[in-house]
Amino acid sequence: MSSARLAIPKEYRTVSQIRGPLLFVERTAGVAYGELVKVYTPYGEERRGRVLDVSENAAVIQVFEGTHGLDLGCYVRFTGDVLRIPVSEDVVGRVFDGSGRAIDDGPAIIGEKRDINGAPINPAAREFPHDPIQTGISAIDGMNTLVRGQKLPLFSCSGLPHNMVAEQIARQATVPGQEEEFAVVLVAMGVTADDARFFKSSFERQGVLDKIVLVLNLADDPPVERLIAPRVGLTMAEYLAFECDMHVLVILTDMTNYCEALREISAAREEVPARRGYPGYMYTDLATIYERAGRIRGKKGSITQIPILTMPGDDRTHPVPDLTGYITEGQIYLDRALWRKGVYPPIDVLPSLSRLMREGIGAGRTREDHRELSDQLYYAYAEGRDARDLAKVIGEESLSKRDQMYLRFAHEFEVRFINQGYYENRSFEETLDLGWELLVMFPESELKRIEEETIRKYHPKYRKQEKGQSASG
Repeated sequence: MSSARLAIPKEYRTVSQIRGPLLFVERTAGVAYGELVKVYTPYGEERRGRVLDVSENAAVIQVFEGTHGLDLGCYVRFTGDVLRIPVSEDVVGRVFDGSGRAIDDGPAIIGEKRDINGAPINPAAREFPHDPIQTGISAIDGMNTLVRGQKLPLFSCSGLPHNMVAEQIARQATVPGQEEEFAVVLVAMGVTADDARFFKSSFERQGVLDKIVLVLNLADDPPVERLIAPRVGLTMAEYLAFECDMHVLVILTDMTNYCEALREISAAREEVPARRGYPGYMYTDLATIYERAGRIRGKKGSITQIPILTMPGDDRTHPVPDLTGYITEGQIYLDRALWRKGVYPPIDVLPSLSRLMREGIGAGRTREDHRELSDQLYYAYAEGRDARDLAKVIGEESLSKRDQMYLRFAHEFEVRFINQGYYENRSFEETLDLGWELLVMFPESELKRIEEETIRKYHPKYRKQEKGQSASG
């Protein structure tokens, strides 16, 4: 934008219509898409907004604080600039609202102001993700490892503990074996006041708030602010990652609330709806958020994303999870049946997938037996689930001895490996050792996905023999 436009804001008193969170201003000129706007009532109240759409002589403005109490007598000032927020290292340990304003008792953030839309990463400058992040949750670390620079969504359903899982990951996530700065940006969109208090009080109680940036958009906040919140959080994350050389994990919950706000704004604009009333550009809009994760060649820092979304009606084909799956590199599923059994976290490892897992595990990263062990555990659990379904038809007593063995394994895998305490933080080593302990119930002839050399090195039977020999020696 020209410096002239920045220096001379333009004012208009030509508001022709107010519809939902939108203002329609006529006879405008030189207005740019995404431009920051200030709206003033005749009584001097100021609200902020952003240009959502422009035509030859009109502009549509989305008002952050909502349009309640506004009338056609208000006037609009176009600032000639986009929405920017101040960023510095001081954002870590702070709490912000969805538009980036501090809502804790700390001082205002003083620092460089950055466009919340970010700057696109040159694809040629992207570095392929290859280092793991330890979440402390075995079902993720052992079976669907999260890799730095990856975007790995968590698909949940109404009534499942996705906020608890998000809080536990935010609290426990680390870069193992390296003394590198690590931070978590948690963006909560459309959450209740109780959920907001839960996040904040839990981090304070565990003494980890000093490594977390918390961005809160409440359910009763304007839907327009919900569209800004993830971009505010990601702008802070980009500064910490690429200017302060930190590894940043961004957790976005709940992206379904974000998409509902997108649909509400689209309906107010009277746009032609696509699938289930969502706008046709929702894929592109989600991509502008998800693609801000990654690593840049020559930069030490990285941004990793875990978007969390609830699937309406437990429908995996719903547009929100469906489009998210196209953009991201895998998915983690929470399962209602496991939750009913009392398993926490109720992660179903069979449909879950981390497409970059193999790039982030193995010798020098987690442990050399990781890939073979996870393949064997996956196979054994799948066999056990098949045996469980068969037992429902013919009865457990009619199963073959092999099927009964896999059936027992499926139960033990769920109650010992997947299930863990809310405050239980398992290392990669502990997770892998636990997997080996579960495989002890099988004869070695059944461990067909593990090399014999690996079995002799890591199988508990041989490790006990080695300990006994060293003790006797």
